[in-house]
This record gives sequence, structure tokens and C-alpha cells, in this order.
Amino acid sequence: MKNFPIFDIHTHTYPERIAEKACKNLGAFYEFVVEGKGTYADLEESALPYNVKGFLLFSVATNAHQVPKVNDGIASLVTLSRSHGFETVGFAGMHQDFPDFAAELDRVEKMGLRGIKIHPDIQEVDIDDPRMLRLYELAEGRMPIYFHIGDWRPQYRFSEARKLCRVLKQFPRLEVVAAHLGGHRAFEEAEMLAGIPNVWFDTSSALWAIEPDHALRLIRKLGTDRVMFGTDYPVMRYRDEIRRLLELGLEESELEDIFYNNAKRFLKI
Repeated sequence: MKNFPIFDIHTHTYPERIAEKACKNLGAFYEFVVEGKGTYADLEESALPYNVKGFLLFSVATNAHQVPKVNDGIASLVTLSRSHGFETVGFAGMHQDFPDFAAELDRVEKMGLRGIKIHPDIQEVDIDDPRMLRLYELAEGRMPIYFHIGDWRPQYRFSEARKLCRVLKQFPRLEVVAAHLGGHRAFEEAEMLAGIPNVWFDTSSALWAIEPDHALRLIRKLGTDRVMFGTDYPVMRYRDEIRRLLELGLEESELEDIFYNNAKRFLKI
């Protein structure tokens, strides 16, 4: 099998002093075992054997006060990663209660961050919450927004695909990524996002939670030119996520796009 170049489009890392606790909290929230240590050093070490060329790094701001510190940390890690030879890009965290979206977007752009990461379920904000609309207005035509999408539990419906559809009708030039094949463990809902312009997808925290035949059908419905490979590090390690994608039965050209080419086009690198 060809040794495909890989761009990991979905990674989270934490400062060394809190990484262990953060991984435990993440596992408790999602009721699974987190496989990685959660540090950038561990991410890089785990990627080296697998022809990984770069990462998209981001973090979630769980309150408004965290936003500047989170973004300073991401910018620093991007600089470190690129100094080690990786084609790494960073996205800024943002919170619905942050007082000045415009000023922070200006600041993170100057630091070289290229987009925004929102996790509606952890942040406890609906994608179409009125507090978020000014952010979308500012981002439209300027930078993409990366959303966690979907949850199987009734108390976490902040990130439903239908809510993203509403936003995209209001902001048709907004470029977004609908993570987890458009619906983490809510894959039937993901199909409503197929064919919408400016929507991309990733494979993170999806391939282990969906039957392979269903995954293949869904990836092709969403578009093999719109789906990107991601591990959701520290959730999963490379070996198993690469194997799961390779075993779906995709054509070599489709795998080349998903592992690497689509991320390069999305990030314009």
C-alpha cells in the first residue's frame, strides 16, 4: 500500500502541566478512553512514523477569559511546529461571551492564525445562538470556522447539523468545517450537509464509531474532495485511524485527497 503523505486536520494539545487532567476530563465528557498524552511533544512523536507533513492545531475556549491565552498558546505551538519542519497551521479559539470579536480576530490574524474553532457542546452554545451571529458576520469571506458537529445524547444538541444549515442560509459565503463526518455519532443527520457550498468535513472521531460500509457511503455522499483526515488527537493514535480509512475500499486517488490534498486546498498551503 502506498505510503500516503498525511495532513492531520484535527488536533488538540494542552500545556504540559494540565494535559493529563484535560485528557481525563475529555474522556469523561465523551465516555471514551483518550489514547494520547495530550501534549504537543507526544503528538509530534506519534506522527513521525506515519509520513505526517503537518497539523491543524486548535483548542477550545471554555469561557471568555481563556480566549487570549488559548490563542497565544496556539500561535506559539504553530511557530514551534513549523520550526521542526511541519506544514502546521493554527486556528483561534473563541467563546460566545467574549466582549470584542472584531479586535480578537484582528489580533489573531496578525499572529498568523488562519481560522476559528468552536465546540458548541463543550461551550454550551447553540450554533445558531444570536450571540454567535456577529462572529459569523465578521468571519464570512475572511476566515473559516471549524465546528464540532453532532452528539448522540439528548442533553447535548447544541451542535446539530440542522442548526449549522440555518447559519449557512444566513451567511452563504461562510466557509466551515463540519467535523466528525458532519455528525459525531449522529451520522444520519450529517447527510443534510451534503452538497452545501463552502462546507468541508473531517474523519476525526468518526471511523471508530460508524460501520465501515456506512462510512464509505457517507464519505462519498459528502464528497471525497471535501473530506479530510483527522485523528482528533489526543483521542486516537495514527496507526488505527490510518488503518480504518485504508480499509474502507476507497480508490487511491480518493485516499490521496482525503489524507493530504484536500487539507492543502482548504488551508491554501
